Amino acid sequence: MRIKVETFTVNKRFPLTISRGTTTQTTNIWVKIFQDGIEGWGEASPFGVGNHRQSTDIIKAALLEIAPLLETFSPIQRQEIEQILIRAKLPTAAQAALDIAMHDWLGKRVGLPLWQMWGLNINAIVPISVTIGINSPEAAKKRVRDWLEFTDVKILKVKLGSPDGMEADRKMLIGVREEAPHPELYVDANGGWNLEDSIEMCNWLADLGVKYVEQPLPRGQEINLAQLKEKSPLPIFVDESCFCAADIPQLANSVDGINIKLMKSGGLSEAMRMVHTARSHSLQVMFGCYSDSSLANTAAIQLAPLADYLDLDSHLNLIDDPFTGAWLQEGKILPNNLPGLGVQRSASSA
Repeated sequence: MRIKVETFTVNKRFPLTISRGTTTQTTNIWVKIFQDGIEGWGEASPFGVGNHRQSTDIIKAALLEIAPLLETFSPIQRQEIEQILIRAKLPTAAQAALDIAMHDWLGKRVGLPLWQMWGLNINAIVPISVTIGINSPEAAKKRVRDWLEFTDVKILKVKLGSPDGMEADRKMLIGVREEAPHPELYVDANGGWNLEDSIEMCNWLADLGVKYVEQPLPRGQEINLAQLKEKSPLPIFVDESCFCAADIPQLANSVDGINIKLMKSGGLSEAMRMVHTARSHSLQVMFGCYSDSSLANTAAIQLAPLADYLDLDSHLNLIDDPFTGAWLQEGKILPNNLPGLGVQRSASSA
């Protein structure tokens, strides 16, 4: 198969601030594979977790280096290709782009959307949440109004873990609740609290009706998760602490669920393994995203019937998304019936 790699830059409608910083723009990578007259598409987006950083330049360089080694393979040979990528220590975001593209190619080859190939029921897809980044109470209120004006979402995920401390977190969340008294609330601290603060905040958040707390402790402090789970009235999910299926068994007794992201996992193949591993340990499953366009989020949506929670809103926050695919209806992101991913170029970028 022949592989083509190119970059594209996307800009956020609303800048997103989390405990680790603010993002307004990202440069992602569009991977296209060609075989037997069929074209498969994949996407890689940069991300960083602690010392683990996959920049656009690193991902692109890795893809360009591996491409010649894959020319003699067909996209059908995913198992063999996956082993080559693992041995080459390819960044997981680069693996994800290739894996997504191979799945897209296969779906187009057989003329079926991926969710249908896997026998999944799209009626089981749950509503998505949209994200309110760290900000002042008034700015957070405005962000809530902005989201509700142009979407029909019914769930808000609020980013906490403010560098200004827990009091700033409390004031912001109260502001969000005042502006949106009815939507369900989730909280993601992105590792912004220590154990003592996490216990205190989880109890306070429970009183406000928050549904769960995601990644309260920084990656590297997993040893404290069991104590937090014991003392928290809220379910605890991990994101930065869980990259792949191999991470799940050692976390299983300390958390209630995991957040799967295609860029962390290395694509749809590993995401599927993570779902089954999580279920075998009685854990709940969430799908999340980084600064992904409609291409990567539509790929994740193919697996959405298997998830308890969906945080796939990044493409909704782009003013220049070059792709169209899954679509928003009554608070749910739903796949279409086109073969493969069902992703096309948007009219403005075609």
